[in-house]
Amino acid sequence: MTTDIERYTFHERICHWATALTYTYCLATGLAFYTPHLFWIAVALGGAPTSRFWHPVIGVAFFACAIWMHGMWRRDLSITEQDRRWLKDVRDYVENHDDRVVPQGRFNAGQKEFYWVMFFGALALLISGVPMWFPEYMPAGLRAPMVLLHECAALLTIGAFIIHVYMGVFMVPGGVRAIVTGYVTRGWARAHHALWYRAVTGDSE
Repeated sequence: MTTDIERYTFHERICHWATALTYTYCLATGLAFYTPHLFWIAVALGGAPTSRFWHPVIGVAFFACAIWMHGMWRRDLSITEQDRRWLKDVRDYVENHDDRVVPQGRFNAGQKEFYWVMFFGALALLISGVPMWFPEYMPAGLRAPMVLLHECAALLTIGAFIIHVYMGVFMVPGGVRAIVTGYVTRGWARAHHALWYRAVTGDSE
């Protein structure tokens, strides 16, 4: 019997990496526009005109990927009573007291909160970004609020993105393998997502 379980389908992995890459490009070019100290990023990505042209285009692609992901995972990402218990005792998770962590489904409460921050962040970035893309059609009174909303949404998603990468790469060994190959070991699934493990294997342990 194989020790591996499919965690993400090929379709899901393509969606995840498309979302990650489009967001990373927007993050990089956005930082270049935000401060002169990071303008070298725009130069490295083809120059200011190129970055200025592609930033909003890729931003729309990022939002489209977020909608694609929402269509796939929205049912798995609703907050449950089990999630509220997990969040209440999140310190056990952070301190690696696995024996005291509330069992979770396919995604734990932290992953769900990250998803919703990024989803609504993507929506806020689109709503504020389109008027900035076509400033000649935007009333002068709306310019400052749209810029402020764009910056706030960007900072919020950047913070969430950093935590997500840190958790996936350093805090939960096996997480990167899952999103690259699509598979995890039974032991990993049982330790980190016990309810999901039982659902997909029928194992009551």
